[in-house]
Amino acid sequence: MSGRSSATVKWAILGAAWAGVGLPRAVHAADVPPVPASADAGSGDDEPAVEEPPATATPQASPLVITGYVDVGFAKAQGNGTSWPNVYSPAMTMSGAPAPPDYYVDTFAPAVNSRGDVASTVPPQPAPGMTNAPLNGFLPRSAGIGSKPSFLLNTANVDMRYTATDIPVLVFTRIQLVPRLYGPALGPGEAGGDGTRLVLEQAFGKINPLKNAELAISVGKFDSVFGIEYLENQANFRIGVTPSLIARYTTGQSVGVKAFYRLQIIPASSAVSLNVAATNSGTFVESLQGPSRSLTGVPVLSARLGYELNLERISLKLGASGATGPRNDQTDASGNKQTLFGFDARLVMPTLTLSSEFVHVNEQDADGTKVAGTGIYGPVTEFYAHGFYVQAAEELPLAIAPFRITVYGRYDRRTAEFEGFTTITVDRITAGVNVGIGDNLVVKAEYLVNREIASAPQVDNNVATSSVVWTW
Repeated sequence: MSGRSSATVKWAILGAAWAGVGLPRAVHAADVPPVPASADAGSGDDEPAVEEPPATATPQASPLVITGYVDVGFAKAQGNGTSWPNVYSPAMTMSGAPAPPDYYVDTFAPAVNSRGDVASTVPPQPAPGMTNAPLNGFLPRSAGIGSKPSFLLNTANVDMRYTATDIPVLVFTRIQLVPRLYGPALGPGEAGGDGTRLVLEQAFGKINPLKNAELAISVGKFDSVFGIEYLENQANFRIGVTPSLIARYTTGQSVGVKAFYRLQIIPASSAVSLNVAATNSGTFVESLQGPSRSLTGVPVLSARLGYELNLERISLKLGASGATGPRNDQTDASGNKQTLFGFDARLVMPTLTLSSEFVHVNEQDADGTKVAGTGIYGPVTEFYAHGFYVQAAEELPLAIAPFRITVYGRYDRRTAEFEGFTTITVDRITAGVNVGIGDNLVVKAEYLVNREIASAPQVDNNVATSSVVWTW
């Protein structure tokens, strides 16, 4: 039965998300408005409060809840699995030296899974008689499959949530095993993928200090508060397989403190919310800026102001986000800044969900060495980018329980420039289908058409990918 047709089911699911219970399957348009994919209550703009039981009530459930999922995929990328041509003629700097190749392509384009890992990040081969400069760290994580079709064990995820029985405190950890190819080079100019990693993606404590107000304070490592795409970070919540082209700037986890406050305006069927955070690395993904420690000693501040209108069959949510603070990919203590702002919107109807987000990024240059999640690189270059996506997902009105079939499409566009280098523009057209089977299985298939609009070299780097998500 569709969650939209039952208010009881709808608020039970939303309440579970607020309390941090791992939902048993992906959230579809016909169920509820998007809710956080993590147990990090207060990380989004639309979590309702959970009624506290009387002080004398006996808990009916264990205070410790363990849930998780396994995400298994199959993917095939065109070309060599990257956004570089097989033989690359490097662009030259003003001094006549070759420029870093990752300044001239979108290395994140050939994504293969929900984490945004790409088919390959193997550096391009230089043209005869030429020499390429080293890459400068604007790279995603890699599955290391190149152009070869391959099964992928994308993520094995375990969530542990403990809810105290005497005080309004929740403790949550999310541990993920990320198996990848590793080992010796596979051929001339090739390399294995990232080594298998054990990732502590979230680890925080949350307290709700006021009984009669939707106020939550979290300390630890948690999701971003910027925009809305972080709500779909996890494969068991993402309607599609891959993140957008701008997700790298807005969906990272970081260590710090944050506060979420929501005020309901019941006569107007509305609510306003404020989500603020102070963290080591801000909102960038881990491969671009390491979140575990501050390299500058000054936190990055980020915030989202949200408005929501919740009618019986339609929900509209609007938000504006911003972030400012030092770049956490620099060794220079001067703290040269990064500044972001963005806007987002969601319209949720009984079977259709429309969502869109825009972000603008400005990073100042800095002295010292660039330190990213994937390694230590060269100079810290001034950088500008802006982009957006528009996504539609329609759950087909088919009475074939336990199957739920949703078709979706997304358009992304991104423009980026390193100071003194060519501005590049790329876009992507994504189409796919999501089939839910019961409460514990989702099968997704997706095709990405990556296009170089301006200045980037023309390459064949489309991706066919899929995902089977088993939730327990």
